[in-house]
Amino acid sequence: MREQSLGVRLTVAATGAVALLIPAALVAVLVVGNVAWLHRLDTAVTDGLHGYALGHPGWVWFMKAWSLVFAPNSWRLAAFVLCVWLVRRGAAPLAWWVAITMTAGGVLGAVLKLLVGRHRPDLLDPVARATGYAFPSGHVVNNALGAGVFLLVLLPSTRGRPMRRVMLWAGAIVIPLVTAVSRVALGVHWTSDVVAAWFLGVAVVAATAAAYLARRPSHVASEGLQE
Repeated sequence: MREQSLGVRLTVAATGAVALLIPAALVAVLVVGNVAWLHRLDTAVTDGLHGYALGHPGWVWFMKAWSLVFAPNSWRLAAFVLCVWLVRRGAAPLAWWVAITMTAGGVLGAVLKLLVGRHRPDLLDPVARATGYAFPSGHVVNNALGAGVFLLVLLPSTRGRPMRRVMLWAGAIVIPLVTAVSRVALGVHWTSDVVAAWFLGVAVVAATAAAYLARRPSHVASEGLQE
């Protein structure tokens, strides 16, 4: 029964990784090809949110604070703390999985930025500024990576604790979503930047989780990855 459950989870993880990479790659192709309808969509969303931001300084303050709290380095620090905690619990292989997942996803996102070379929105009266290329959003990639990592590591510990389980799932969904909105609302990313970044981040988590399940079939919980 355990072997059957593991096989199902491994299949789901591997299939999910491929399924998530496809839309991320498709958006990248559309961006590189400078497809007109995507450009119009990106511009319309950015102009709408920027117009709202100009008249609502409190909204801008919240979006800036959110982006700062859930910045890539915040997730990297949190992942480091998680790795230390796992090592102290005797789960060093899982700690390595966390480190590899965060590193691989971050590096992949940075490489794609250089390869695509997309410029950020150039607004007449910006409410925020950011350096570097736009595609994909580094904030959203790292939020998706971090949320996925913490979800898979901590999910087994919520068994029999429905409130904790709901909070864990809610955090894993809401935090990356609000971060994506904040980057577009601040005018430092296009909508397609954050959509592709989310797909990419979750795809990396699914791919490395599949690899972990395949290599350590006798050391994983019935859900998540915590040993």
